[in-house]
Amino acid sequence: MSFRATVLTLYPEMFPGHLGHSLSGKALERGQWAVDAVQIRDFAEDKHRTVDDTPAGGGAGMVLKPDVLARAIDHVSAGDERPRLLMSPRGRPLTQERVRELADGPGVIIVCGRFEGVDQRVIDGRGLQEVSIGDYILSGGEPAAMILLDAIVRILPGVMGNALSGVYESFEGGLLEHPHYTRPQVFEGTEIPAVLTSGNHGAIEKWRRGEAEKLTAERRPDLLNQPVTK
Repeated sequence: MSFRATVLTLYPEMFPGHLGHSLSGKALERGQWAVDAVQIRDFAEDKHRTVDDTPAGGGAGMVLKPDVLARAIDHVSAGDERPRLLMSPRGRPLTQERVRELADGPGVIIVCGRFEGVDQRVIDGRGLQEVSIGDYILSGGEPAAMILLDAIVRILPGVMGNALSGVYESFEGGLLEHPHYTRPQVFEGTEIPAVLTSGNHGAIEKWRRGEAEKLTAERRPDLLNQPVTK
């Protein structure tokens, strides 16, 4: 069974977007995964198809109405065990470990927020798991959903030509990835490190590990204090 993503959004025309190209696009064509973009506005019941209202207690912006969003979620998830995610800057930070957990499942249901946010009652009542891709604000959840799906799809079985490509990269093993080099041998006066052309695989692996540890200590020391999961 292929991985199936359902995205609830006010802008379904944004999908698949960049996911229709390169690795993810080819995998989409081969049927290794699928994405359905569902218009939240279709579940509004008034003549104006209203999906938002002013925040209780006052304040700026608008809030997605819980009744409309709940109907949309119920429509796409009846009898469905896929996790229900809400892209949100206040969510748990997305990690490679979480990406692998999701990739091992049957798929995801993703709610893309807009405006000031989503009514808390539908978050609680429909068991939405809030996911953040970083400490910054976007105009909506759609770009975040695409980033999440990109991270998942690339590690689905058979998507990458070389399965090891998903193993030797940043965050796998708790480290940032080591530097890469390719031909020409000399570029603007700088040579490829000799160890990489030595043919000594043990020495190459040791060099890559050392460089990964050095980069991680310089740029992301927080990763060194986290338990490594496999």
